[in-house]
Amino acid sequence: MKKFFFYIVVIVCCCSFVCSKPDRDAKVLNQPQQVGVSPELGVKLGSDTTVREILVNSDIPPDLQRILKAYPDYIDSVDYNTIFWKDGTTMIYDDGIKDKTFEEKLDNPDIEDMMSIEYIKGDNYPNPPPANYDPGRIRYEPFFEKIYGENETEVRSFLVKVRWMPATVNKSILITSANGVNRQLQAVSDELDRLSSELKKYVNNPAGTFVYRVIAGTNRKSTHSYGIAIDINTEYSDYWRWDKTIDYKNKIPLEIVKVFEKYGFIWGGKWYHYDTMHFEYRPELLIE
Repeated sequence: MKKFFFYIVVIVCCCSFVCSKPDRDAKVLNQPQQVGVSPELGVKLGSDTTVREILVNSDIPPDLQRILKAYPDYIDSVDYNTIFWKDGTTMIYDDGIKDKTFEEKLDNPDIEDMMSIEYIKGDNYPNPPPANYDPGRIRYEPFFEKIYGENETEVRSFLVKVRWMPATVNKSILITSANGVNRQLQAVSDELDRLSSELKKYVNNPAGTFVYRVIAGTNRKSTHSYGIAIDINTEYSDYWRWDKTIDYKNKIPLEIVKVFEKYGFIWGGKWYHYDTMHFEYRPELLIE
């Protein structure tokens, strides 16, 4: 009789283990895991705030890996098609709509579209840029609203003053403190302050930073609306809408551009629809 009960207990335990295992696996697969786990489980920043890693050779799109590295204070983790924000919400990377025209990407983008044109740092960018080569000009607005504010009141709550080129101009300008953008722009300002007077003339009279508005001729928010953009001296700038044509022009020296890029700002002078006064904070397009 004892032997009979022993077999019954063994059978029950085995059945319990087998039956419960799929549910346990499902729970693991539905939650992004930390670095070091199997690639299909997702990518997550490590707990060490000074050394951050992401998985390599995984099925996570490289663009999502760059986004994760660029916004570690806001994004908890990513999987192959989802951003998991630290506030518990999620955002889809690819909306599944294929063969969008360039205008459709501008007006109805997903995050994949936003990252679809490579921004090339330094000197070796296409010059002049080919048709519709506008890296960074496609923007998925809910992404930026999540970080910098969904409306003007929220955006304004993050604005702080930056002393623009304190040794030369010492002008107070407004920029967002969200994601540390103010610190990055202050670093740009301090480095520009050390340039020669010939180069300083391009940046010593900034045309503006925060203005809550849409882009001229569109219903799309300008990045000035989020407090992450600055326009430099318009006296030496070119803009395709001013010219009423797309015949690429530029007077801004690359020495200026490289300083901005060093601290996470992209330049509108590398666009086919050129805007050479314009810089905006877009670390996801510059991070390696």
